[in-house]
Amino acid sequence: MGSYHHFYPGTNYNFSPEIDSIYGEPINKNLSVSQIAQVTNPQTANQLKAASDTLSTGVKNVELSWVSPDVEKAIPEQHLTEINRLKKLVGAELTLHAPIIEPTGINPQAGAWDPFQREQAEKQMWNSVKRAHKLDPEGNIVITLHSSAGLPDPRTKIITEDGKEVSTNLAVINERTGRFGSIPAPTEDYLEGKKPNIDEGLEEINKQEWAQNLVNVNITATRANQALEEAKGIRRFKELKEIDSQGIYNKAKSNPDWLNSLEQPVKENAEQIIENMEYGNLFAREAYTGLNQAFNIAYGAAKTSGDKSSLNKLNKLKEELSPHIDRYEKDKTKVNELRKAVAIGLAELDSLKTPQIYKPLETFAVDKASETFSNVAFKGYKEFGKTAPVITIENPPAGMGIYRAEELKELIEKTKEKFVQKVMKEKRLSKSEAQNQADKLIGATWDVGHINMLRKYGYENKHLEKQTKTIAPYVKKIHLSDNFGFDHSELPMGMGNVPMKAHEKLLKQYGKKVDQIKRVIEAGDWIQHFGATPPLVPTLEAFGSPIYAMDMAPHWNQIAGISGGYPIGMGQMLPNVNFQTYGAGFSNLPVELGGQMAGQSRLSGAPIE
Repeated sequence: MGSYHHFYPGTNYNFSPEIDSIYGEPINKNLSVSQIAQVTNPQTANQLKAASDTLSTGVKNVELSWVSPDVEKAIPEQHLTEINRLKKLVGAELTLHAPIIEPTGINPQAGAWDPFQREQAEKQMWNSVKRAHKLDPEGNIVITLHSSAGLPDPRTKIITEDGKEVSTNLAVINERTGRFGSIPAPTEDYLEGKKPNIDEGLEEINKQEWAQNLVNVNITATRANQALEEAKGIRRFKELKEIDSQGIYNKAKSNPDWLNSLEQPVKENAEQIIENMEYGNLFAREAYTGLNQAFNIAYGAAKTSGDKSSLNKLNKLKEELSPHIDRYEKDKTKVNELRKAVAIGLAELDSLKTPQIYKPLETFAVDKASETFSNVAFKGYKEFGKTAPVITIENPPAGMGIYRAEELKELIEKTKEKFVQKVMKEKRLSKSEAQNQADKLIGATWDVGHINMLRKYGYENKHLEKQTKTIAPYVKKIHLSDNFGFDHSELPMGMGNVPMKAHEKLLKQYGKKVDQIKRVIEAGDWIQHFGATPPLVPTLEAFGSPIYAMDMAPHWNQIAGISGGYPIGMGQMLPNVNFQTYGAGFSNLPVELGGQMAGQSRLSGAPIE
C-alpha cells in the first residue's frame, strides 16, 4: 500500500481514540480535564490575581506556586481568604507548592551542618503550612515541600557502557563537627587485584582516621613520658638527691623563693627538672584531651549504631579512668595519674571496632529531613485535626540531594515512622490509628521531569520506569514537565522524552487510588517562550483526554482533525467566503484585526452606527 501525508490537519477524518497526534500515541485517554491542574505565576506575590488568571484558562484545579520564600512573605493574609472564596465560587480545587527550603540544616555554601538552621527551616515550613490552611480550611489541602534544596548529591551513580550501575562519588559528613565533603571512587588496586569500591573506600578512610587519632594521642603521651623521665635523671647534687623530681616540682610550686636559697649549680639542675616537669605536665594534659576526644567519637558512633558491646566496654573504661582523673583534678601536680589514665584509655580504645567518623551523607540527610517533615506534619495534625494539610515531599532535579525513588521512599517511611511515634505519645492514639493518619497526611510528589534528568548519567527508560515503580505506592501528586534528560527545562508533556505513558501505567498498577492523584502542569519554559498558548491544551492533546465531561470521544489528540461542527480547532482551512468578503489580502479586514475596513462589524457584517 502506498503512503500519504496530510498537508492540512483538516483532511484527517479518523476518529479512532487511538489515533496519534503530533504528540505521538495518547498517554492516558481516560484522564479528564478535572484531574489536571495548572500552576500560578511563581514570580508574583499577587497570587489572588494569578489564581484568577489561571482559572480563566479553563482548568478546574490550580496549584499556587510559592516556590520563592521572598514571594511567599509578601502575600497579604487577606488574599488567602479571598482565594478560598474564589475557589468556592468557581468550584475549583487548590494545591500548593510551598517555598523551596533545605530541610536538613545543611548549608552547602558553608560546607557544614547546623542544627539551628534545621530548626529555622522547620519554622519556615510550618509557617507556610499554617497559611496554606486558610486557602482550604474545610479540606485537606495538598502541600508540596522539596526533599532538598541545594544539598549535594549524596551518592553520584552512573550507568556504565556494560549496563552496570556504579557509584562514582560519595558525600560524607563528620557528625560531631558537622563538616562534610566527598570521596571519589578509589582507583583499581593492580597489586592486589581489587576492583574500586567506594563504600570500601569510606571504610578505609575511617580506619585511617581512627588510627591517626590514636597515634596522635600516643605520640603526645610519649613526649610527656620522655620529659618526665629526663626530669628524674637530672638529680646529681646532694640537695636534689634528698627529694625526687616530683618533690622538687611540688616544692617550687608551693614556695617559689625556695629556688633562690639554693647554690647556683644546684639551682640550675632544679630549674631543669622543673622545666621538664612542666613540659611533661603540658604534654600529659594534651594527651588526655586527645584521649577524651577519641573516647567521645567512639561513644557517639557506638550509640548511633546501637553497638552495645562497644558501649559496655566504653562505660567500663569510663569507670576505670575516673579515679585517676579525680586525683589529678584535685592536685594538678599529680601528673602521673594523668599518664596512667592515658595509657589505660589508649589500650582499650585500640581494641574497639573502628567507629564511623565519616558517615554517608545520604543516611544523615534522610534522618535530619525526616525530623523536619515529621514535626511539620505533626504540628498540622495537632492544630487542625481532620482538616490538617497533606504534606507531600517532592524529588528535586537529578543531581541534587534525595532525588532518587529509593531515597525518597526511605525519607517518607522515616517521616511516617517519626510522625507515628509523636502521635502515639502526645495524642494517645493506637499504632494502627496513628499509621492511618500518617498514610493520609504524608506522601510524595513525583516530578517526572526531574527524574528524567537521570538520562545524563546514562539511564534509560527501563531505569526510569523502575524509579516510578518504587515510589508509586506513596504518590499523591504528580508534577508534569517534559525535557530531554539533561537540563531542567519545563515543557508540556509529549514535547520531550519523558516516558509518561509508562509512568501512568506503573502508577495505576502499583499506586493506590491513582484516579485521585493530582496532576499539575509545570511548564515554565513553555510559558516563557510560548505564553500566548497556555500549556493546558498541548497537555490535553498529549494525554489524549476526552473533550467532553462524560469521557466520550472525540479526544483532545484528535482536535486538529475535526472540521465543521463545534468551533474547536481551526475548522475548514481558508474557506472561499474569506476571499469573497475580504479579497486576497489583509487590507479589507476590520480595523480591530489589523486591516483597513473601518465602520463594519466583524460579527454581523452590518455597518457600525
